[in-house]
Amino acid sequence: MFDDTLPQRYIEICIATQTLDLIENKLVLHSYPVSTAKNGAGQFMGSECTPIGWHKIRARIGEQRPINSVFVGRRATGEIHSAELSQKHPDRDWILSRILWLGGLQPGFNRYGKVDSTWRYIYIHGCPDNLFHDKPESHGCIRMRNTDVMDLFQQVNVGELVFIHI
Repeated sequence: MFDDTLPQRYIEICIATQTLDLIENKLVLHSYPVSTAKNGAGQFMGSECTPIGWHKIRARIGEQRPINSVFVGRRATGEIHSAELSQKHPDRDWILSRILWLGGLQPGFNRYGKVDSTWRYIYIHGCPDNLFHDKPESHGCIRMRNTDVMDLFQQVNVGELVFIHI
């Protein structure tokens, strides 16, 4: 995709190690634990797998929201996550604090048709800290601790490249 040379700055997500690294000039600026899909790696809509390959950040959502803000359909609900709210909605797939919405860059692999990461709504997002266990547990997205996703959010922009691999 990049003529065998890596971009100067990008995010690298490794499914095998459950890590997200912010890389610039081949140096890791920051490294964070993540939780990818319980179903493993995969591209297809409805698979609940984390898609691999090159992506870009297509939108940054939640910039002015407080930590633990709840999002549904990329919109803040006005709720702040708590144990009580979790008990009230035990089956919710919690998306908290910040959202980095990803779009695939490889036509036929993670872009367009039944493999399109954008329309699979694949995000890097916060989740309840008590549900974060540094192992694959998501429905396809990349989950992070709330303080970590807020820290990463401040360091990246729309258009920033993201490489997800096994």
